[in-house]
Amino acid sequence: MTATDAVALVEVARLHGPGDVRLSIEPFPVPGPGEALVRITAVGLCGSDLHWYRDGGIGDAVLATPLVLGHEFAGVIVDGPRAGERVVAEPADPCGVCDPCRAGRANICVASRFAGHGTTDGALRSVLAWPEKLLYRFPDGIGDAEAALLEPLGVAIHALDLGGVGPGDRVGVYGCGPLGLLIVALSRLAGASTIVATDRLAHRVAAAEAMGATHAVLAGEGAPRDAVDVAFEVAGDDDALADAIADVRPGGRVVLVGIPDDDRTTIPAGLARRKELTLQLCRRMLESDLPRAITLVEAGSVDLGVLITHSYPLDEVAMAFATLASRSGLKVVVEPSAEPSGGGRP
Repeated sequence: MTATDAVALVEVARLHGPGDVRLSIEPFPVPGPGEALVRITAVGLCGSDLHWYRDGGIGDAVLATPLVLGHEFAGVIVDGPRAGERVVAEPADPCGVCDPCRAGRANICVASRFAGHGTTDGALRSVLAWPEKLLYRFPDGIGDAEAALLEPLGVAIHALDLGGVGPGDRVGVYGCGPLGLLIVALSRLAGASTIVATDRLAHRVAAAEAMGATHAVLAGEGAPRDAVDVAFEVAGDDDALADAIADVRPGGRVVLVGIPDDDRTTIPAGLARRKELTLQLCRRMLESDLPRAITLVEAGSVDLGVLITHSYPLDEVAMAFATLASRSGLKVVVEPSAEPSGGGRP
């Protein structure tokens, strides 16, 4: 298939306001310099997508014009020398010239654009133009839906690096959505001796135990105080952060991965100060983390498929977001190239 063979129109899902996602037919994308056309096969929906869908924004970014969400995506390159390659995308397109970029920290680029954020359209569409240098080939042994989860796995890898988790460490994970569960799995791989995992939802607690947590409990019933060396807050919730601070040992580290609803986070400052904790914030991933994620999954070290509980074709994207908002499963995947099924496949 080439761009000239393709139909002149593509199906697109745009967010017009909180809870208002609409399908439309739009012109076929024209790739810019250095871009490739990608037929989108799978898009994972995540907590940041839920912020956009529910609130019409995230952090200090608000919906200014109808936006195509979707930054966790895999697909097939349509044309050019790499035509037919199955690829997963790095959704952040950094400037490459600012101080953080030149220091190897493009994840905090001051001028980056990001798929499905601000005014940069994402992948909830049948075809997308994206910088070719940000498209990473993945092997045939990884399915399309699983490949869409390589991006959150890369974020989890970056979070674990920030936490400095190593053999024998005691780890706490507070919030067991898909990203928290991936941190549980990576902590196990890193040789953590204890992995405490908490969530408010029982099915997520059960999933954490299945992913390798040694102590998986409902929120509020966590580890004894001072029981972990490094804690990951992955819920975007002050109660989860308070539990993390209570459970981490004096001199320990707390990594904030979750995104709070109102762009504000509060902490029990007295306790954090008495313990002289290190609070480390996490943003996205480094350039090397997506290839590392591919290697881990190819080797069978991490099973991404177990996280996928619901999948929908693009024409059922409203149902996909409703499922995401209900928090009734784990990972929701939209498959733009799938045929209509008459209902999400749980």
